[in-house]
Amino acid sequence: MDLNSFLYSFLVGGILCVIAQIFIDKTKVTPARILVGYVVMGVILTALQVYEPIVKFGKSGATVPLTGFGYLLAKGVEKAVDEQGLLGALTGGLKATSAGITASLAFALLWSLLFKSKEK
Repeated sequence: MDLNSFLYSFLVGGILCVIAQIFIDKTKVTPARILVGYVVMGVILTALQVYEPIVKFGKSGATVPLTGFGYLLAKGVEKAVDEQGLLGALTGGLKATSAGITASLAFALLWSLLFKSKEK
């Protein structure tokens, strides 16, 4: 990996974060809706074959944010439909994202056991 890969990853991820921050600061849209919108936008951009070039350019800067989760869901469904037909539309996204979802749940459980949460 060269230095440009890190720079492109930082730029793509940073641009995605800046867009979300602008929505938070300038609109009344809740952060939860912005997060869901990012996942849906990742799916839509993947379906339109626009997100793949962004992933090739920005690498982890494009795949780590929530748009990357939508991209992974869409790619999983696409692959499963090619292999299994229509049934793949129901299972492909879950197969493609199961490791990330499992890790998120496991770390959330671990943190909830180690730290006592407090209300604001």
